[in-house]
Amino acid sequence: MCDKTDVDTKTDYNPFEHRKVDKPSSDVRSTTNLIKASLGSGLLAGPLAFANAGWGVGIVGTIIIGIICGHCVHILVKTSRGCCKLERKPLLGYAETAKSVFVNGPKKVRPYAKFAKIFSEFALVATYVGVCCIYSVLISDSIKQLIDRYVPSVILPVEYYCLIILGPICILCQVKYLKWLAVFSFLANIFLVLTYLICFYYIFGSDITLADKRIAGDPWRFPAFVSTVIFAMEGIGVVMPVENAMKKPQHFLGCPSVLVVAMTAIVFFYSTLGLFGYFRYGDVLRGSITLNLPLDDWPAICAKGFIALSIFFTYPLQFYVVFDIFKKHTDRYIKDDYRNVTEVFARIVGVGFCVGIGIALPLLEQIINIVGACFYSILGLIIPATLETVFRWERLGKFKWVLWKNLIIIIFGFGTLISGCTVTVLDIIEILNRKTV
Repeated sequence: MCDKTDVDTKTDYNPFEHRKVDKPSSDVRSTTNLIKASLGSGLLAGPLAFANAGWGVGIVGTIIIGIICGHCVHILVKTSRGCCKLERKPLLGYAETAKSVFVNGPKKVRPYAKFAKIFSEFALVATYVGVCCIYSVLISDSIKQLIDRYVPSVILPVEYYCLIILGPICILCQVKYLKWLAVFSFLANIFLVLTYLICFYYIFGSDITLADKRIAGDPWRFPAFVSTVIFAMEGIGVVMPVENAMKKPQHFLGCPSVLVVAMTAIVFFYSTLGLFGYFRYGDVLRGSITLNLPLDDWPAICAKGFIALSIFFTYPLQFYVVFDIFKKHTDRYIKDDYRNVTEVFARIVGVGFCVGIGIALPLLEQIINIVGACFYSILGLIIPATLETVFRWERLGKFKWVLWKNLIIIIFGFGTLISGCTVTVLDIIEILNRKTV
């Protein structure tokens, strides 16, 4: 992430000098948004991931995956900036970068430029619709636990709580600018840190036994571990909007930088909670560690409320990616007089769709694994490595090290996709079979 060599784009055009951004974000706000885009429900699934992998494999694997994810963000942003110089444009989004790479790449790949853009947009939408579905289920699960315990006369299935939170989420998702969303991200980070500290309060509240904790788990469960960690660490769909909205975008890459600070914090929080959470609860962990906390103590009650609020305030940041793509494709067809009304209605329909999928598939752990294995592997690993390879086809370095490095990332991405999806689908089939028995 700290490579200071720039791709030679044979132009002196500086995109930063030509950017005109409404409500630009400071470095602190950009870092806050980037951390919150990654850390959320995935952080609380860390102990379960360590239970799948074992604590030794979990620590080493988390650090390695964190480096790979951070590197993929780095090469995506760097490639996008190179395309901006070639296209002489101030900024490009994720999908626009994919198209530009192929348009300006070797002649044989240029016909695939339009497909590259469409595929990237599809990956973005699919990924962040999945994330919004997970958030809907996690918020509802947390609320349901509290209501079931303290209002026993009202016992409702989790699907009903998804419907109850639909209205508040629709209202929150009307926020338009990333600068304003940074305020909600800041609140979400505070609630997440409080939840993190409360979890440690219970983890170290009694003796921890290490004798029955495995250094390496069942290899069959490693794909589930990798899928969960990738889900927790990847926020790549928000990366380009965050970088494009920065007041000083040159601070996004480098050492130190927004990216380095954010990824270091993400790896630290995830690895520590995953490790000690597994030490405390072992193999009885659920999809979120907060679901393992007791319901009789006020700290645990606060943790369940805090995580629900944290995910609630994060929801519009994830939804921003989906709506941003919709807006780019529809703005030209909407008259100015109807633009605000159309946006409000579209945001409501979009949130309703995401919550609806969450109602149809309220399997938290399995949805996390599917999104991590399938969507984030494509969006966060395979596409960035492919784009850098095509963009630097004539400048692959000594022994073509860029090509070999990216091939390893792509193979890792496809391996995660295939194995993670296979394990998760088998888990879903087993769960459904149990319910029918």
